[in-house]
Amino acid sequence: MRRSAQTKPASPEHNSTGWQTISRVLPYLWPPGQPWVKRRVVMAMALLVLAKIVSIATPYLYKLAVDTLSGEAGSDPAYTLMLGAVGLTVAYGMARLGAVAFGELRDAVFVRVGQRALRRLALETFGHIHRLSLRYHITRKTGGLSRIIERGVKGVDFLLRFMLFSIGPLIIELTLVTVIFAVVFGWLYAVVVAGTIAVYVWFTFKVTEWRVQIRREMNDQDTDANQKAIDSLLNYETVKYFNAEAREEARYDRAMERYEAAAVKTGLSLSFLNIGQTFLITAGLVGVMVLAARGVQAGQLTVGDFVMVNAYMMQITMPLGFLGTVYREIRQALVDMGQMFGLLSQPAEIRDAEGAPALAVKGGEIVFDDVRFAYDPEREILKGVSFRVGPGQRLALVGHSGSGKSTIGRLLFRFYDVTGGAIRIDGQDIRQVTQGSLHAAIGVVPQDTVLFNDTIRYNIAYGHDHATEAEVVAAAKAAKIHDFIISLPEGYDTMVGERGLKLSGGEKQRVGIARTLLKNPPILILDEATSALDTQTERSIQESLREMGEGRSVITIAHRLSTISDADHILVMEAGRVIEAGSHEDLLAQRGRYAAMWAQQVAEEEQEAA
Repeated sequence: MRRSAQTKPASPEHNSTGWQTISRVLPYLWPPGQPWVKRRVVMAMALLVLAKIVSIATPYLYKLAVDTLSGEAGSDPAYTLMLGAVGLTVAYGMARLGAVAFGELRDAVFVRVGQRALRRLALETFGHIHRLSLRYHITRKTGGLSRIIERGVKGVDFLLRFMLFSIGPLIIELTLVTVIFAVVFGWLYAVVVAGTIAVYVWFTFKVTEWRVQIRREMNDQDTDANQKAIDSLLNYETVKYFNAEAREEARYDRAMERYEAAAVKTGLSLSFLNIGQTFLITAGLVGVMVLAARGVQAGQLTVGDFVMVNAYMMQITMPLGFLGTVYREIRQALVDMGQMFGLLSQPAEIRDAEGAPALAVKGGEIVFDDVRFAYDPEREILKGVSFRVGPGQRLALVGHSGSGKSTIGRLLFRFYDVTGGAIRIDGQDIRQVTQGSLHAAIGVVPQDTVLFNDTIRYNIAYGHDHATEAEVVAAAKAAKIHDFIISLPEGYDTMVGERGLKLSGGEKQRVGIARTLLKNPPILILDEATSALDTQTERSIQESLREMGEGRSVITIAHRLSTISDADHILVMEAGRVIEAGSHEDLLAQRGRYAAMWAQQVAEEEQEAA
């Protein structure tokens, strides 16, 4: 159907806050009624703690080996003498191996939980977007929506992997190392370590918060450039028609120029962050090592103690160095996820009434009862439209563009709800039945049939889930396109291209008719289904449409009056009102607006023929 004169744009999604976003993810990790997921989460957490315990013990085994080799093991436990330097070295290696092995086991146990959460979240988002109203979709750009979903799902993946298995373990490890330093070496060591960690974390968080704003700007520019690229590629033919390749390239380049500027700011801020982090980490490491060196010189510590201090500092500085990247990416992930959850928070404008039954179609009677509707409250489109389509009858709507014809089709399909009056099918208000059953009862053949970039078979079979090959072929024959399909080298397996561009207009319309026939609905809406075709193709398609409408209630929206002259009832619309009604002969006899339109079109056809 043609796009309506619009409406105020839908308000942008409100991004969720960080904690709100995290709270939205948690139910996917601890879902009710699925104990296997909870068991895996508990096992993964246990393996995480076990890996940290083994990791913390590793430097101590290193110290014992060094003291044994240097002859300073006299004060160490007796088992160090039993194991000897070689045994302690082997134990040290086994501890390192154990820490890595437990970490990998943790990932192996958790991976199914994480991937399942991603799948459920992606499906929920995809389904929610389909449930949003037509009003929402025609005010948004598909490229922007796909980018939000893509980045949001990736953000959840990152959050699950790094927040659970990097930040959590890092906090545990830093706490244990600080306690070990305080107990084994003295409070001064613990103060230096804790102070370094505190200043490092403060600096990292502050700079990262500043960088998040820059990254958000970069993301916005990336989305804008992506939208322009997709929009241009979808309108490939239009670009060619107007020789606008250079114009499109310049438009895309301007968007990429803004992205480039934001990306440069991001890179420079990252360099500043890395330099600051390296300075703080190095200062803390040197401070602790100086204290340990003085302890060795004073005879208070052994060489093994010095090595253990270095090992612990290296063990915590490596993940601390990673903390900046992890925190930055987590913040970015939270931003991306916030946009996605903001999208999920968008309310569906059209909803099923609570406890709504399925539509029960008996004959297919359609009644519009004083229907009023406005896309914008300040501009009413339909102003008290009333009519009735009896079971199996064909009603035609004619009138100039903007008179409200296509809006009637949208309201019947319930893309929007009426603002006044009611629409009934076999006595049932369509607002009081489920949308699924309503949509199943109505078939639509629009002016421009859009096809999926798949095979002809897939596009025809789309009309009915689990359609058999025989049913697909029968629908194609009924739409008079079977002979054309089998003449193609790949037959029904022929790819139709993006939006069906490999097929002609008439061929696309016949595929659209075939899939609507396969759907076999009791009610049809033909929205200027042949107005974009040449006269010969139009006459051929019209014959197929008439055959398809037999035994069904049909509403035909037409521009060429010759295509609807045999309709049971014709309504002439103007400015949202029905100004004339009757059969073709009745309307000609009235010598009103319809008769004038008919005379004008006949004159135009005669002129074209001449």
